[in-house]
Amino acid sequence: MQIVNYQKDTFSISTDKSKLQLDIVQDYLANRSYWAQGIPMEIVQRSVENSIAFGVYLEDKQIGFCRVTSDLSTFAYLADVFILEEYRGNGLSKWLMECVLAHPDLQNLRRWVLATYDAHGLYTQFGFGPLDKPQNFMQIKKDNPYL
Repeated sequence: MQIVNYQKDTFSISTDKSKLQLDIVQDYLANRSYWAQGIPMEIVQRSVENSIAFGVYLEDKQIGFCRVTSDLSTFAYLADVFILEEYRGNGLSKWLMECVLAHPDLQNLRRWVLATYDAHGLYTQFGFGPLDKPQNFMQIKKDNPYL
């Protein structure tokens, strides 16, 4: 997978996993997200190792994150998207989505999916919408697996 770096003023986005501050990622996911409450560090580490991870930085401080799980040919799942609360309102979520969708290894995929409770407004700007045939999708879901 290619490492990409983007710069905008004092903010940057990178897929260089060596820059990630996993303590910040794990703290946010475990304590502030609604989807990964209690997630242990070892699960966060494994999820990053097996994904394209995007870190959002203000100079050297990590302030946001997301990851994409993909076969890099046909399918991608966008997960764990966040910008720390104190940095929201700067257009960083939108910029992060632009960078994710521009990543050279994620072009010409047949399908992208994500799950969100409250960020539909962000994702619809980038072409995401409801499943066209939700009856074709199935899931195994474990509520609160980390608690």
